[in-house]
Amino acid sequence: MFSLMIFLGIVILLALWAVGLYNGLVRLRNAFRNAFAQIDVQLQRRFDLIPNLVETAKGYLRHERETLEAVIAARSAAVGGLAAAKAQPGDPGAMGELAATQGALNGALGRLLAVAEAYPDLKANQNMMQLTEELTSTENKVAFARQAYNDAVMAYNNRREVFPSNIVAGMFGFAPAALLEIPADKAEVREAPKVQF
Repeated sequence: MFSLMIFLGIVILLALWAVGLYNGLVRLRNAFRNAFAQIDVQLQRRFDLIPNLVETAKGYLRHERETLEAVIAARSAAVGGLAAAKAQPGDPGAMGELAATQGALNGALGRLLAVAEAYPDLKANQNMMQLTEELTSTENKVAFARQAYNDAVMAYNNRREVFPSNIVAGMFGFAPAALLEIPADKAEVREAPKVQF
């Protein structure tokens, strides 16, 4: 009878320990999903600013239609990339698509702002100056949100990979989460658009 109680006590302790590991993994997974939600907020703000920027520039850049269309197309692709990542935060394919589409949008915006430099009236336009300032501020917020997300993903991945959490993670299907990384081999992706006016 005494040995049965000891055995039941050990089983209960192991069960509580496994529940604690499971709950810790759930908290960390929810933390990186919440961190991704902050990226989503900032990218949505960025996407909302871009049509206004294009409309402001459109009146001045009549001969730069291809540049404006490239920005609009890149924005549409980036919205799609964000939607895929929002549906599955941490999924390697979705995060890769998001990084690629954001990189293309950064490149298109960089080209637009470089072209805008050649138009003094556009540079002096109060609306354009305000939009570029807001875009710069949003770019900084995206960078901070991305850093917070990557930190949360790192904590989650570390927890799910270390022993004995890896046993519980494997049993309950806690998949690895992907960082949101900007590819190092694309210089235009690495750099935020230059928005000095």
